Amino acid sequence: AKGLNLCTSGSATSCEECLLIHPKCAWCSKEEFGSTKSITSRCDFLQNLVANGCAGAIENPSSSITVVKNVPLSSKGSDQTHLDVTQIMPQKVALNLRPGDQTSFRVQVRQVEDYPVDLYYLMDLSLSMNDDLDNIRNLGTKLAEEMRKLTSNFRLGFGSFVDKNISPFSYTAPRYQNNPCIGYKLFPSCVPSFGFRHLLSLTDKVDRFNEEVQKQKVSRNRDAPEGGFDAILQAAVCKEKIGWRKEASHLLVFTTDDVPHIALDGKLGGLVQPHDGQCHLNEANEYSASSQLDYPSLALLGEKLAENNIHLIFAVTKSHYILYKNFTSLIPGTTVEILHKDSKNIIELIVKAYNSIRSKVELTVWDSPEDVGLTFTATCQDGLSYPGLRKCGDLKIGDTVSFEVAVEARSCPPEDTSHTFTIKPAGFRDTLEVVVTYNCLCSCTGHAAPASGKCSGNGTYACGLCECDAGYLGARCECEEGASGDMHNAMCREAEGKPLCSGRGECSCNQCLCYESEFGNIYGPFCECDDFSCARYKGVLCSGHGECHCGECKCHAGYIGDNCNCSTETDGCVSSDGQMCSGRGTCVCGKCQCTEPGAFGDTCEKCPTCPGVCSTKRDCIECKLFNSGRLADNQTCQKHCKDEIITTVDVLETDDPNAILCAYPVNNCVMKFTYLELPSGKSNLTVLKEPECSSAPSAVTIVLAVIGSVVLIGIILLALWKLLVTIHDRREFDRFQSERSRARYEMASNPLYRKPISTHNVEFTFNKLNKSYNGTVD
Repeated sequence: AKGLNLCTSGSATSCEECLLIHPKCAWCSKEEFGSTKSITSRCDFLQNLVANGCAGAIENPSSSITVVKNVPLSSKGSDQTHLDVTQIMPQKVALNLRPGDQTSFRVQVRQVEDYPVDLYYLMDLSLSMNDDLDNIRNLGTKLAEEMRKLTSNFRLGFGSFVDKNISPFSYTAPRYQNNPCIGYKLFPSCVPSFGFRHLLSLTDKVDRFNEEVQKQKVSRNRDAPEGGFDAILQAAVCKEKIGWRKEASHLLVFTTDDVPHIALDGKLGGLVQPHDGQCHLNEANEYSASSQLDYPSLALLGEKLAENNIHLIFAVTKSHYILYKNFTSLIPGTTVEILHKDSKNIIELIVKAYNSIRSKVELTVWDSPEDVGLTFTATCQDGLSYPGLRKCGDLKIGDTVSFEVAVEARSCPPEDTSHTFTIKPAGFRDTLEVVVTYNCLCSCTGHAAPASGKCSGNGTYACGLCECDAGYLGARCECEEGASGDMHNAMCREAEGKPLCSGRGECSCNQCLCYESEFGNIYGPFCECDDFSCARYKGVLCSGHGECHCGECKCHAGYIGDNCNCSTETDGCVSSDGQMCSGRGTCVCGKCQCTEPGAFGDTCEKCPTCPGVCSTKRDCIECKLFNSGRLADNQTCQKHCKDEIITTVDVLETDDPNAILCAYPVNNCVMKFTYLELPSGKSNLTVLKEPECSSAPSAVTIVLAVIGSVVLIGIILLALWKLLVTIHDRREFDRFQSERSRARYEMASNPLYRKPISTHNVEFTFNKLNKSYNGTVD
């Protein structure tokens, strides 16, 4: 193989060290191996060892998997006992892992039909919930009727909460002890405040639920937030008193109209002791540690809910929906629905939430060892594989989904160490137990021979090498410590002219004895290597993700780079549609670097200016509104368009500068829509209800338009002619006036007047009697 040979450059001095360098490295345990003139590494790739003549004596263990328990999946819950129902397969596997050598197994999950359901109704009884209390007084009967359409085995329980009965959370003055509503005109009478009260254990007698609800009265606390998280934790961990069945699906419905108190809020009342996660219900079924322990944290809630397989349903008013929606991302297996202010929609809400829970499967991992890496690939109902995902949605009861689980050990723990972790679907009773052992020892180590003749009687022979006793050195332990001479010095130089043992050791018996260093180990045939002169990242050698070998970081599986700070994991780069960085970037060190101009987001999923975005949004509009387009046939509309919020309008507003306008042709018309990327990661699409269509003008309209145009042009020309004539006449008149003013006439004469008599003088010549006359005739 070309390039760096990780196996030979790792300076392994034993078979076990060789196996840790890389899963492809093997060890030659043959006694006579290599050339006498040069050192041939016993740690090398398998094909190299075979080529060097070590066939039949190679140590190269690999990871293996054994399925210990594999009961087939059930298709329907039995009528007798549901303890025999199996919803995950297999149930137990044993893994024997070699570090770096990944192995995988397949997990199948199926939700059976007619599975038992335990539902515990936890209600906020603060004063603002008084109208809600009136509306649920007959809830038990109606809810049981609806739930029995989904399961034949249904039980119902009831509990209530207000807040800690200490200041500043509640009214604690003596006058408020029996009635905290004194002086409150709108509701002058109510019961004292309490933290949590368990009222009815889970039962199939729904009439008892109605009876307990009818007995309840509201209370009053001082501040707006409620102590609901205290109640949730107690309802989850007090399994015996609540009555949760192991063989049932557990639903905890939490109804409130305000925000909750969370961990550290208790300090306002002097409560500095964190919650211990234990059950504290007294004989009266009331939370007895309300005034001693702080409110629980979200992490503790999530842990206890998952530990007891409980699906939490937040039923909250619309004004607090966003807050509780954010909680669901921090507490696995939790859903949130909007509750009307008077709780009239509670039955519809519970049924909807239950169907939502049953429509998805998500795997969780418990007690995973730190030195074991897990990766998941989901195969859902569409038959496609989704690397990095451990959940499937849009499922129907009876659907089977599978997950490919790849497991890899990163290191070797002490000998005979084993770990056990659990894989389970969120909210399920069923689990998959995974037992991990480590394959870190070579079989040849078990045949070690102390004081072997192969080691001159001065060492232990194992796996082709001698491990010399104290005071002896050499490949065969043939030299004693301190025996040295100039004749051996040449064997301790890496090259001619180089210092003995690289200046970091002493030459003894043809071998370099490396000095000890406070920084780490110095090793190598010529003391040329160490494990501390490698690149660091943030002060950590090889970023903590690799081993330093001879000045170069040998990265653990899953990391690359000079200092091993670059992860090769691509799970965080896979977008919701299964593409790497949404096809608009590259995955570098586990994070997307967007290369498409205008693209942004963790997986480059947002790109308002990308040319193909309008086409993508169009596909979602066609499949969601009109059940057409390319996404309608393969039933992936909900998966690809789950983040699109579509609104139809009569008139499309385009005045928002952040909104992008898109249009596409539909049957000689144009359908227009705008989309806007929201901070939450979703897209807001505003679509015209009907496409815009243009109609052809009629012949009469065209004729009238032509006639009107001609007439208009004529009028304009006449107006122009009249204007020009007027201008010309005015100029002539002005000129006449100017000439008149310049003329000089006598005041007594009129230049225009002429006498009626005119006189003309005519000159002529004639002959009379041969005489000539000249004269004038008047």
